[in-house]
Amino acid sequence: MTGFDIFVIAAVGFVIVVIIAGIKTIPQGYQYTVERFGRYTRTLEPGLNLIIPFIDRIGAKMNVMEQVLDIPTQEVITRDNASVSADGVAFYQILNPAQAAYQVANLQNAILNLTMTNIRSVMGSMDLDELLSNRDVINDKLLRVVDEAANPWGIKITRVEIKDIAPPKDLVDSMGRQMKAEREKRAQVLEAEGARNAQILRAEGAKQSAILEAEGQREAAFRDAEARERLAEAEAKATRVVSEAIAAGNVQAINYFVAQKYTEAMAAIGKAPNSKIVLMPMEASALVGSLGGIGAIAREVFGDGGSAQAVNTPRVRQATPATTTTASTPAFRNPFDTPPQGT
Repeated sequence: MTGFDIFVIAAVGFVIVVIIAGIKTIPQGYQYTVERFGRYTRTLEPGLNLIIPFIDRIGAKMNVMEQVLDIPTQEVITRDNASVSADGVAFYQILNPAQAAYQVANLQNAILNLTMTNIRSVMGSMDLDELLSNRDVINDKLLRVVDEAANPWGIKITRVEIKDIAPPKDLVDSMGRQMKAEREKRAQVLEAEGARNAQILRAEGAKQSAILEAEGQREAAFRDAEARERLAEAEAKATRVVSEAIAAGNVQAINYFVAQKYTEAMAAIGKAPNSKIVLMPMEASALVGSLGGIGAIAREVFGDGGSAQAVNTPRVRQATPATTTTASTPAFRNPFDTPPQGT
């Protein structure tokens, strides 16, 4: 083998080495920066790329996928001087590998400290109650502030989440007692409202009952007045008929009225509350005679057609009245009886 052959072989090998050194394969999800004599020139995209060997070199290998950064637990003093422990998590993505590689050193440490500082700032400007109940508001504020601060580094903060907020144990106990008192107060208020509604319903029921009762009494009064009116009309008609009979010379009409009052007086004496037993003389024949007069009046009123239904005057044998005297009841006598002989 001559010297020329050796030179050719060496030249071919050198070319192969140069070509291999100039070919760069970038995996998906990564981007590489290219430096020429130590200065950034361009960024290599995923896939097959060529660089100038011995002049260009790969600078920073940046992961452009979304990454997660865990935020450690730290103490935070709220606006009302309550001490709480809070931790979180941040999600970010590199949009400009050159800025992320050359604008900041140790990118993850920078994002971590930036997020922790803003957590203390945002949570420290809120009261404890607001802090515990408005976690979404805290996340939105943190995302806006941290993303704006990290924008010059060529990264995008996609999410910042507070994982846990832990107040001190004594504060948790106080909050538990406060919640219990609040629930008891709410229960008492609901119970009072229920009692008030029940009283209102009972009052409305009593009102409706009184209204219905008053309406019933009014209707009964109307019916009673109508009945009395009908009775008065009947009495007036009966009185007119009897008056006409008396005017016609019928003495039985007078006997009708006297027998009616005699019977009513006997019923009143029997129902008197001041005596339990009533003993008095009574002539049955006189009462029967009066009833006979009533029958005669009825025959005169209804005419001959009613003679078939007329009431025959019963004949009662004259009985000797029993003579009984009492200290409290005077002897009563029918004014139409025939006085005894020798009186």
